[in-house]
Amino acid sequence: MSEAPLPLQKRPLVLGSSSSYRRELLSRLNLPFQVSVPDVDETPRPGESPRELALRLALAKAHAVAAKFPQAVVIGSDQVADLDGEPLGKPGTHERAVAQLRRMRGRSIVFQTAVAVVCEESGFEQLELAPVTVRFRELGDAEIEAYLRAEQPYDCAGSARSEGLGIALLDAIESDDPTALVGLPLIRTCRMIRAAGVKVL
Repeated sequence: MSEAPLPLQKRPLVLGSSSSYRRELLSRLNLPFQVSVPDVDETPRPGESPRELALRLALAKAHAVAAKFPQAVVIGSDQVADLDGEPLGKPGTHERAVAQLRRMRGRSIVFQTAVAVVCEESGFEQLELAPVTVRFRELGDAEIEAYLRAEQPYDCAGSARSEGLGIALLDAIESDDPTALVGLPLIRTCRMIRAAGVKVL
């Protein structure tokens, strides 16, 4: 005899992410949650736009974790820096971060932050995009070096760690979901997990 589905309000919450930034953001909601790292190939597909890439990976991460936790409400998220249609990922090294920041200085970049919420057992699935437009100052090479030595943001899309010293690189941020730039748009996330049956308040 199969087990009855869990009532919506009893479903566990799982964050499908390896990001410490997303863990910290989700913890602000004071909800109990687990973390599970999704095994997803993040390689862009030929011709795939940054927007399409972020949406696809957020949903893939949520589904990868939901397969392990079918009764849970699972959150997946991804962020891709969009430089005139070209995706800029995590630099990984100092040299790549320098190259990214040199390209972005004096320009506006869109950080495409996608979030997906999935519950395999109930069949729930929602996917949203929270784009953030960031205008970078005209940065000197010495400023770029000082920032990178201080922050070492090599695991951040576009080398921009706005919650730290990276804020000094910028002229302006335009967004309707303030935490999206850090990696998890909490306004959208709250709306989506409420729709999935999680009581936020």
